[in-house]
Amino acid sequence: MQVRIFSDTLENSAREHRLVVLPFSKSVEIAYKSIRVRFFRALITTLSLVLAVSFLSFVDVSNDVANGMLASGKPGLRQDLIRSGYDLNPQDTNVASNPKQRWIIILSLLVCVVGIVNAQLMAVTERFREIGTMKCLGALDRFILRLFILEAGMQGLAGAAVGALIGTLFALAGGLARFGLAAVQLVAVADVAASLAGATAIGLLLSLLGVLYPAWVAARMQPVEAMRVEQ
Repeated sequence: MQVRIFSDTLENSAREHRLVVLPFSKSVEIAYKSIRVRFFRALITTLSLVLAVSFLSFVDVSNDVANGMLASGKPGLRQDLIRSGYDLNPQDTNVASNPKQRWIIILSLLVCVVGIVNAQLMAVTERFREIGTMKCLGALDRFILRLFILEAGMQGLAGAAVGALIGTLFALAGGLARFGLAAVQLVAVADVAASLAGATAIGLLLSLLGVLYPAWVAARMQPVEAMRVEQ
């Protein structure tokens, strides 16, 4: 009799585990549907990330264009860079972002993170009942946390990739307009690809950092309090 009771207890525990813990693919599906339902709000949140990452990518790829021209060793191209505003000494062999550019990039990225945190906190407020319903149905704190992180990851990856691509295209177009075909022909494809990937990774990281606190707030929410909120 005791063996049967123990077996029933294990069976009930396993059934509850299956009901509470959803597979990762289901979490991705729920996060994707949530973004689709709130598409315009997600788009507005993502636009700030697109702008910040595009500026970062623009600066990095512009430096890659200048470095490609310097690597050619042609004096005429060095003079073209100096006339365009690059501060080059005779012994300089590469171009890097100046302190002013770095501060502008850092400030733009910080503003982007603040905007993401604010938007995600508003999203948590709007989804009190949804979160409360999921918790009443057995959703664990880590599931709510994972859901918000997945949503931010999807938005961050899409926004960062688009922003990095836009910045790269504008940088190449600007180099073409200022220096002619030499700017595009001499630039190293590997350097441009590295700048593009780096900007995308930074944008994704910022999106994930921006959602950590709102996701923690959502995960710690008590079901009764969430269901009691007036919409």
